[in-house]
Amino acid sequence: MSATFQGYSKEQLIGVFKSMARSRRMDEKMLTLLRQGKSFFHIGAGGHEGAQVACAMHLIPGNDWFYPYYRDQALVLGLGMTMEELFLGFLAKQADPGSAGRQLPQHYGHQKLNIVSQSSPTGTQYLQAVGTAIAARKAGDNALVYVSSGEGTTSQGEFHEALNWASREKLPVLFHIEDNGYAISVPKASQMAGGSVYDMVGGYRNLSRYETDGTDFFSVFKTFEEATASIRSGNGPALVVSNVVRLFPHSSSDDHRKYRDAAELVEEQKRDPIEKFRKYCEDDGIIAAAEFQSIWDEVIEDVDLIAEKSQAAPFPDKTAATTHIFNDSPLNIEPVNSATTGADIVIVDAINHALHEEMAHNNKMIIYGQDVADGKGGVFTATKGLSTKFGKERVFNSPLAEASIIGTAFGAAVAGLKPVVEIQFGDYIWTAMMQIRNEVATVRYRSNNTYAAPIVMRVPVGGYIHGGLCHSQSIEGFFMHLPGIHIVYPSNAADAKGLLKYACRIDDPVLFLEHKGMYRQGFAKRPEPDENYLLPFGKAAVVRAGFDLTIVTYGMMVYKSIEAAKQLEKSHGASIEVIDLRTLSPLDKVTIGQSLQKTSKALVVYEDTLTAGPGAEIAAIIAEDFFELLDGPVLRVAAKDSPVPFNWDLEDEVLPQTEDIHQAAERLLGY
Repeated sequence: MSATFQGYSKEQLIGVFKSMARSRRMDEKMLTLLRQGKSFFHIGAGGHEGAQVACAMHLIPGNDWFYPYYRDQALVLGLGMTMEELFLGFLAKQADPGSAGRQLPQHYGHQKLNIVSQSSPTGTQYLQAVGTAIAARKAGDNALVYVSSGEGTTSQGEFHEALNWASREKLPVLFHIEDNGYAISVPKASQMAGGSVYDMVGGYRNLSRYETDGTDFFSVFKTFEEATASIRSGNGPALVVSNVVRLFPHSSSDDHRKYRDAAELVEEQKRDPIEKFRKYCEDDGIIAAAEFQSIWDEVIEDVDLIAEKSQAAPFPDKTAATTHIFNDSPLNIEPVNSATTGADIVIVDAINHALHEEMAHNNKMIIYGQDVADGKGGVFTATKGLSTKFGKERVFNSPLAEASIIGTAFGAAVAGLKPVVEIQFGDYIWTAMMQIRNEVATVRYRSNNTYAAPIVMRVPVGGYIHGGLCHSQSIEGFFMHLPGIHIVYPSNAADAKGLLKYACRIDDPVLFLEHKGMYRQGFAKRPEPDENYLLPFGKAAVVRAGFDLTIVTYGMMVYKSIEAAKQLEKSHGASIEVIDLRTLSPLDKVTIGQSLQKTSKALVVYEDTLTAGPGAEIAAIIAEDFFELLDGPVLRVAAKDSPVPFNWDLEDEVLPQTEDIHQAAERLLGY
């Protein structure tokens, strides 16, 4: 009998066994509670415990950052989450530190431990980890960022985008692939050429690669020891493939006997990391079988007691169901009559000046996107001069990958930076939609206000520039459907500057839409507000007063509406009020209502497509909230339900024109 085994004391070995046993017993207990109807979903770590416990022993909770995936229960226990906290999450209780019952079980989050709130999509976490690594490097605290998934998720493009970015910049990211051979029912051979994650990622320069037997605690411990030491020494990212087994079905909704034969399942049990660990220690004589059984019995008793206690904890109050969608304590700034420089300015220059001023105001603000650095300074010159003035560490070009831009911005923001990123054309934002919809928009809500992603996404949009199908899109209708994101759409230079500066100050994500066709238009020029001007969201502007009809609009349509109003005044003597909404989320219902009290008629004008466009929602709000004020139907003028063609005559036919507004208003005035 030896005093140590493979360099570990008996006390250390017992601690490792307890860590693995607690996770396994918790899985078993959770499945029992699920069968009793106490919860409705479970996804287990069984077979992964050895790799996860070994990995956690090399990480520093509260200093390092963590993006675990749903099978990482033993890892988060090793980082310091308690069994009670995990049961509270499984049972959707108010005291669940991850989400207060808002998320499915095994969606880990813990602010004090730097475990970033996990959501359900597979693969989004990789780019977020890269963004957090950018922030960690800037902080200079020698932190690394852990991120993991199963081998199936390596089929996602965002996994490879993350490897590319992290390797190119030599960022401190630890990629952990827990390869159990199956993505639900799909075997590894159907996931990748050659069937090896290790081989597949061999082309990324500066990426250290390791492959290990994840069912052998001692082997995997040494692998992570080497990988983490390499990262902390500044050698760049490392990827560890832990070959593990999945002893439970994929989840409580799965039956793996449908696609795995009995003989295979028996062989898997032989590779159980807990049983292998026991055998090593028993064969060496350092821990006897009876002692292991005594420890296991103690773990069962502890888990059962904690599960019982957790069941008695209260559920969230129903009144909390819609809290924390946005910051509950927003920046409160009243509109001001700002001093100006005395010179008129176009929209694109107002945006550029706002960015310069906010970069000087906040040293944690960073700007990046495709072509934003000098000498290009953005394809529309909105970012010119910024990288020259503030340096390439704060203003830099990103890869041509929209998901990368938004995903890394998310990770940088949760770690304390203020990313202001550019998507070069709104028409190409769709590859980032998973990051925007399921990550950026929901992180405050799903983490119960413990995490936020206050990024600003600057996006040129709109038509009237002969841009064809993929350089003319209006995208705001899609994003109005997303709770958790502010949508800003200025129509003039002064508003653009004030709204953008406000967006850079608040603690919520902002989609800042900039109409390409107005960037340099003289009609959108305004005297430039000074550096103190901040224009709060949700405050529409009455840009033309009137008494006979209200036009509710925004963006380019403000000017076409004003033109139509002038024509109607001349031809019909009509007094038309035009409201520039300025922001679509939040929407200023008060100003709309006040106008309708005078006019009793509403026309909604917008550039997006007619069907299910923003105006459909605005019209519904008017009909629901102000029906008693109306003397006629709520009408809409919008683009036709068609892509925008390149030919200029066809483009004019699809997009709304002044004459369309004139005709609709004329019809409405007849009521």
